[in-house]
Amino acid sequence: MTTVDDLLNLLVLDKISDTEFNGESKAIGSPIVFGGQVLAQAINAASRTITNKRVLHSMHAYFLETGDLELPITYNVSVVRDGGSFSVRRVTAHQKSTTIFILSASFHKKEDGYAHQIDMKPNIKQPEELLSWTNIYNEYGSFLPKGLKSFLAIERPIEFKPTTFVNPNDKKDLPPNYDVWFKLKGNVKGLDLATKQQILTYISDYNILTSTLNPHASKAHLGNTITASLDHSMWFFRDFDFSDWLLYSMESPSTSSARGFARGNIFTRDGKLIASVAQEGLMRPIKK
Repeated sequence: MTTVDDLLNLLVLDKISDTEFNGESKAIGSPIVFGGQVLAQAINAASRTITNKRVLHSMHAYFLETGDLELPITYNVSVVRDGGSFSVRRVTAHQKSTTIFILSASFHKKEDGYAHQIDMKPNIKQPEELLSWTNIYNEYGSFLPKGLKSFLAIERPIEFKPTTFVNPNDKKDLPPNYDVWFKLKGNVKGLDLATKQQILTYISDYNILTSTLNPHASKAHLGNTITASLDHSMWFFRDFDFSDWLLYSMESPSTSSARGFARGNIFTRDGKLIASVAQEGLMRPIKK
């Protein structure tokens, strides 16, 4: 996948019935299905059962089993409730007879009310000042660990620019946070809000567990730690567009018991908060 069109071809599911949909998978550098793909495909399925123009405002999901890249994924949607202001859907994802994922999503009619938001970090480096993953691979690939080099070599429909480039060979513990700018590749004009939310959901599963590994970087890395998303929640606040860079600002309040908890906020370049994310992930040291 190299452009937003490729990504949309992945996220827009084949309809089997009004409440059942099929999806395929694309690898992003791991031997298992990327969690962001399953999240976004499930939101696509849920959104297609909404007929009253309500907008997704929150979702909560659990990853139950790893997904097989070679098998199709079937998404079954249950219509839980269509109330006066909110509509709730439950989505279950299966591969063959195995349930691999469950999600609940809530959609809200448009209403007026109070508004406030937190501020974006001040004095944060702008994307024009930073190296992208592609730049890092091209300039420093020969010095990077094999696993990281292979991951960065994959072409993606999103360009990522971390605000800090840390040499993984330094083996130094780092603060429990991570900030990265991202932007879609290709033509982003004409995307409706539901589609933009699905794409943002896909992207939200990238990078977030980095903040949980950073405080342990002197000894923990992807080569000696099993990592996987366990659950994922997301809240959508405001409309936005993908024509400019967006900032994903993440932090990890805690790691314990082979699990790491992280949360993040996604801002437009001019500081508008468009979504918040929370995730707990597996962080299991590989025993020699």
